[in-house]
Amino acid sequence: MAMLILAGLALLLVAWWGTATWRAERRRAQWAAAPFPGAWRRILRRRVPQVARLPVPLQLRLKGLIQAFLAEVPIIGCGGLTITDEMRVTIAAQASLLLLGRAVNAAPASHFPNLRQVLLYPGSFVVDRPATQAGGVQQEQRRTLAGESWQQGQVILSWEAVRDGAADPDDGQNVVLHEFAHQLDQETGPANGAPAMPGQAHARQWAQVLGAAFAELHRRLAQGIPSCLGAYAASSEAEFFAVATEVFFEQPRALLDEYPALYRVLAGYYGLQPVHWQ
Repeated sequence: MAMLILAGLALLLVAWWGTATWRAERRRAQWAAAPFPGAWRRILRRRVPQVARLPVPLQLRLKGLIQAFLAEVPIIGCGGLTITDEMRVTIAAQASLLLLGRAVNAAPASHFPNLRQVLLYPGSFVVDRPATQAGGVQQEQRRTLAGESWQQGQVILSWEAVRDGAADPDDGQNVVLHEFAHQLDQETGPANGAPAMPGQAHARQWAQVLGAAFAELHRRLAQGIPSCLGAYAASSEAEFFAVATEVFFEQPRALLDEYPALYRVLAGYYGLQPVHWQ
């Protein structure tokens, strides 16, 4: 009898989850289908020049994703910062680039499932983090950051870094792309450079290609050979994925030339070919 009750409860839970998911996706579709505000369109032209490079169908899809993102994710000012539409739209546009190709066969804003809020500071912010000193002693170390992503569902950003990263879509440095790539990575647990994949075959290919590219970057750095990825990408697999995402969107030709297999696997993951936008 107890087993039957448990089975019934499990079925009810599955049914509830399916209904809740369907309702959430329906809300996102409604938000995405609403007319895009003219004031937001002007903000995109002024603050996010990357958008104008997209093919028109992708621009339209991106605008829907922006609306769904902003309807669902609160952006909270910190350090005395008053949040404006300019800030909200600039952040949402860049974050939604990561969803743009993945949304083709899915409902809008599918998505950053763990994301609960974005915390925005006027400039760089200071955090204390444990660090291992000589002899294995743990000490708090103060660090100044422009962005950070937490597995618990927060992304913390500097508006100054957000604004500057959006203004130059060719320098390969974009704090929003970087931190939201970490959010994708953190869907399955602590960031480790292995975001969720649709199956084991994709996961094996991902591990093989990123592992080889990570090793190649270390070889280049050891030999003093310049790389579009830079030294910070070599600090961990998680940072490698986040930096590679920045470069994929902002310097795709350089990434394709230096790491063709890495470019292709990222193009498959994001469902986009930014090399054709330049």
